[in-house]
Amino acid sequence: MKNIIKLVLILNGFLSFAQEEKYTTVDSLYREDQFYFGITYNTLQNKPAGLSQNSFSTGLNIGFLRDMPLNKERTVAIAAGLGVSYKLYQHNLLISENQNIYNYSVIDNSINFSNNNFSLFLLEAPIEFRWRKSNALSHRFFRIYSGFKASYVVSNRYIHTSSLGDYKIKNIKDFNSLQYGVYFAIGYNTWNFYSYYGLDSIFKNSTQINSEKLDLKTLNFGLQFYIL
Repeated sequence: MKNIIKLVLILNGFLSFAQEEKYTTVDSLYREDQFYFGITYNTLQNKPAGLSQNSFSTGLNIGFLRDMPLNKERTVAIAAGLGVSYKLYQHNLLISENQNIYNYSVIDNSINFSNNNFSLFLLEAPIEFRWRKSNALSHRFFRIYSGFKASYVVSNRYIHTSSLGDYKIKNIKDFNSLQYGVYFAIGYNTWNFYSYYGLDSIFKNSTQINSEKLDLKTLNFGLQFYIL
């Protein structure tokens, strides 16, 4: 976590320096094409009885967005892009495997565990509606961006460390390969508050815990940085 904080501070310094640049020639057809970088805190929604999160669940995302202005002032636009993300979830959901069959349960309170999480690496395709107070002479402006994001799970991994044993399970087939949700970003200049809500379950509909559907969804919030 300390390394992530250092990375954010370094990136913020770089962005602040880069955004000081003033253009001597006004470009009436300028675009806000941007690389983006975000750090989030990840929470699980629709948790079954007894399931809880512990420790800090982090997420990282990075990508590029192509800006397409819709009005003459170029303050309203849509943008589409591609990116990658990493999402980690710390929790007390125990996942075990026996002959390619996965079992799910809540870790008993009598069991002490030092590590129990699953992580996802995803390819992302965001498309968003943009409103901003930008102009061709300055990159210091107020923005409100909202959008829809489709994500493909390239790989996943579960890690467990406790008195029950230490083991890893890779590429669990019960995770939904295609995930999608809506997001919102608001801020000024470098700093932007960001939130994302997954509209579908992280796991497939057939996945069960205690004979009930494991319908976990994600709500993530944090900071988003844009690099012009």
